Amino acid sequence: MKIGIVGTGNVGSTAAYSLVLQGIGSELVLVDHFPALAEAHVMDILHATPFSYPVNVHGGTFADLAGCALVIVAAGVNQQPGETRLALLQRNAEIFAGIIPPIVRAARDAIILIATNPLDIMTQIATKLAVQEGMPASRVLGTGTMLDTGRFRTLLGQRYNVAPSSVHAYVLGEHGDSEVLNWSGASVAGVPLDQFALASGQPLSAEIMQQVDQDVRRAAYKIIAGKGSTYYGIGAAIAALSRCILFDERSVFTASSVMTEVEGVPDVALSLPHIIGRDGIEMTILPTLNAEEHAALKQSATIIKTHLQSIQY
Repeated sequence: MKIGIVGTGNVGSTAAYSLVLQGIGSELVLVDHFPALAEAHVMDILHATPFSYPVNVHGGTFADLAGCALVIVAAGVNQQPGETRLALLQRNAEIFAGIIPPIVRAARDAIILIATNPLDIMTQIATKLAVQEGMPASRVLGTGTMLDTGRFRTLLGQRYNVAPSSVHAYVLGEHGDSEVLNWSGASVAGVPLDQFALASGQPLSAEIMQQVDQDVRRAAYKIIAGKGSTYYGIGAAIAALSRCILFDERSVFTASSVMTEVEGVPDVALSLPHIIGRDGIEMTILPTLNAEEHAALKQSATIIKTHLQSIQY
């Protein structure tokens, strides 16, 4: 199965490396505005294939995306000193206007996976551009709060001495500052988190919840302060979602997609739990929320919608 990656910066190249190490896909084509960068990554990743899987890795152009089952989009620009968030949004929107249509024309039957920040807004822009080219909206999604959900589960696992894979807890809404930790739906082995915490001898207090919330919400800032950008976690998340799509696993991930309405806010892209398979989003699951979480999710949706309306694309 053939996978394309458009944009080979830190996120795109790490995703490519993760895919090869896990043997996800049989062919991987890297496309970048700077072909020399893509070719350098091709050479470096190919040198890892004797120690992983014999994936056919090569560079190419948009035309070489033909036949891809999945195209990962990690292209975009970084915020410059003194540049406003809206100016950055506008620049990335213009980049997407130039790359999404040729991606769809070359790989009309592919799933398009967006990994460019600000994630939810770029997912909505990509969806509109793809739909204009005749692609169903369900075939465009973003990595959303997958990484945030992973951080949430990891922190809870560390605190309660249980594997993160056995913790079921979601982060909803924006992949950003307004994200919503779904505490009321969190569980371990089917046991509500508050009951499990009590049985473990560490009751779930307001102080613990606040600390975990801040550690999840501020994780990216700490990583960026230390090394400039985040890419290992999201690279692994992209690989997991790619495997789910290619092998039609129908797993549940908090991916971002354009929703008709969320908490009274219409036509907005954000993250909710979705069943995902070979055709993209198969079903959206609306989790049980308490009143505080309902209000927070509405605020998150409103923030995304407000930013979206401030740019032209």
